[in-house]
Amino acid sequence: MENGHGAVRQVRYLPAVGSAYGVEVLDFAALRSMDAHRRRTQPQRPDFHVFALVGSGTGMHEADFHRYLLAEGSAVWIRPGTVHRWSDIEACDGPLILFRPDSLPGFTVPQAGTPACGQLDQQRLSLALLAVEHLEREHSAAVRTPSLASPALLSHLLAALILRTLPAADAPAPTGTRRSGSRQTDVFRTYRATVEERFTDWHHVADYAQALGYDVRTLTRATRAATGTGAKSFLDQRILLEAKRLLAHTDLPVSNCARRLGFQDTGNFTTFFKRQTGTPPTTWRTTYSTAADAYALRAGTV
Repeated sequence: MENGHGAVRQVRYLPAVGSAYGVEVLDFAALRSMDAHRRRTQPQRPDFHVFALVGSGTGMHEADFHRYLLAEGSAVWIRPGTVHRWSDIEACDGPLILFRPDSLPGFTVPQAGTPACGQLDQQRLSLALLAVEHLEREHSAAVRTPSLASPALLSHLLAALILRTLPAADAPAPTGTRRSGSRQTDVFRTYRATVEERFTDWHHVADYAQALGYDVRTLTRATRAATGTGAKSFLDQRILLEAKRLLAHTDLPVSNCARRLGFQDTGNFTTFFKRQTGTPPTTWRTTYSTAADAYALRAGTV
């Protein structure tokens, strides 16, 4: 995706040589060292997870139109498909873990609506850093001695790390303790996956209900239980996010953005966008562009 401010770089998961386990442990210093041209400060869209802990220092990160101040205890979780950039991590220190989506099964529902950045207190940060150390040692051992490699073990250690950093309310419940909600969880997982596949074609919850064999009320209850919002709002927010990505990161005319998102005409798209944001898409694009350019000049990234 390209516009006058630079392109959104599509980043694929390419494990380091000898590290084909779907998990890789780095740190902010390594990221800076590998990125002498500071491409990290430009928008990028990975097809893998990035999980980072700020052990010390301060900085700034941006993810899908939200700007986060980083400080000691910040926990950043960038999901696949998120458009993000490390706008300032020169003073940050701490670990970064890159991992494929299939390395962490079972974590899609509780985190569906959580922000990309949270904050840990000192005790939780200390325990999280110990969890990272364990994961890093097992990963290093697997690289050095392939006979010791255990993808299942790395997956469990990664899950333990993520669990340690999540608020208790967001952590998945142990197996066997959520029988009453397990069906709703499964329904929402299916709905969310189908929305991701078809949101440019289907703009009505009834379309998903018919395709999945549920009624609209079932999808609404399941979505509200998982995210706190209804199925229609969840769908609209997914369409809106992609609309903002197209407007912010491409030079496509609004009419082309509308067609890409499955709207029959520009007027329908404009009405949808204005209802969601209070601003017409052209005005939103201009405002975002001006603010992004001003921030980039202040940050010295252009």
